[in-house]
Amino acid sequence: MKKVIVQKFGGTSVADTEKIKNIAKVVIKEKENGNDVVVVVSAMGHTTDHLVKMAKELTPNPSGREMDMLLSTGECVSIALLTMAIQAQGYDAISFNAMQVGIMTENIHSKARIVNIRTEKLRKNLEEGKIIVVAGFQGVTEDGEITTLGRGGSDTSAVALAAALNAERCDIYTDVEGVYTTDPRVVPNASKLDEVSYEEMLELAHAGANVLHPRSVETAKQFAVPMRVRSSFKLEDMGTLIVGVEKMELYRPVAGVAADLSQARIVVCDVPDRPGVAADLFTALAGENISVDMIIQSYARKVSNTNDIAFTVDSNDLSKTMAVLDKLKNEIGASDVKVDDEIAKVSIVGAGMIDRPGIASTMFATLAKLGVNIKMISTSEIKISCLVDKSDAQKCVKALHTVFNLESDVIADVKGDLPDV
Repeated sequence: MKKVIVQKFGGTSVADTEKIKNIAKVVIKEKENGNDVVVVVSAMGHTTDHLVKMAKELTPNPSGREMDMLLSTGECVSIALLTMAIQAQGYDAISFNAMQVGIMTENIHSKARIVNIRTEKLRKNLEEGKIIVVAGFQGVTEDGEITTLGRGGSDTSAVALAAALNAERCDIYTDVEGVYTTDPRVVPNASKLDEVSYEEMLELAHAGANVLHPRSVETAKQFAVPMRVRSSFKLEDMGTLIVGVEKMELYRPVAGVAADLSQARIVVCDVPDRPGVAADLFTALAGENISVDMIIQSYARKVSNTNDIAFTVDSNDLSKTMAVLDKLKNEIGASDVKVDDEIAKVSIVGAGMIDRPGIASTMFATLAKLGVNIKMISTSEIKISCLVDKSDAQKCVKALHTVFNLESDVIADVKGDLPDV
């Protein structure tokens, strides 16, 4: 039985017909290696941005259903053109949209999650020797409504298809050569990682690294699908392999540094210190499909028996969040809601930090040496995040990248003196 390889190509990879011809050659080469191939593609170039712009020119608040109907057309153009390019090279290929394949999702517009993939048609066409090209980013509900998966949805489509087909690997082709220790545009000497664990990649993605969407990594981890991030333009480079941490022979205490500049901090002031208030607050936000990241509740003030609850949301959800809080503020008895959208979340991530003392103190000392004030802190076993002023984000990333020695293959000794930053 042949191995199945799923390949995903982003918008820059299929931006014009010449690039589509080149991608067709990449697909055919994988087929000639003796594998069955399923290809997932995004909309061409800036097609999605253009469609959103046209919609907003007609109405400031287009309905979610019609936006999904509109945006799903971009991938349909890409799959048809790429299939034509493959066929022109003499290979049998066929394109499918999500409805034709049966990529079933929740009945939620713009941020739907895949619940099932019906693989019968895919397997039949693979058995017939065809290369299959599938529209990413889109799905369909049980009652036939078109949905989209949200930002980075094509990555999620590809990984979900790989899981459903028990694929050997899912290759994500993009405009970068792999996963780096930080953004090379900020730190030119950032190192490309040959391997990174699902856990580290997931934390980096949540922390602001834009190589992969967190949901695609979550899916890969859940179903143990190996992923490889590769460049569409440097095919000789094998990129970065993303696998389970148990398959990695060696990992640094810190694998990468990321900054997320799309965060907003909200403080709900003078909340009554009684059971259920936090539940009411975050249940209301969840009801509007708003994801909350960092959360801190202050110590209760004895005189007033109140506390403050601070949390962060994606800045794209800020207006929706404030609309919820404006309604809820009086219900829960809060005195005020304050917003700071000039902040950034700076994070260090590494599976090796679990049993290594000194990581947190090194991070905090480095930021202190820079004169940077930390506004919030959150941690997990493999991540430490600090909320700082947005204007400080780049210098924090550069300094942390240096102090943890991420520009080289040498594992940093976090107990030593801090280098000049």
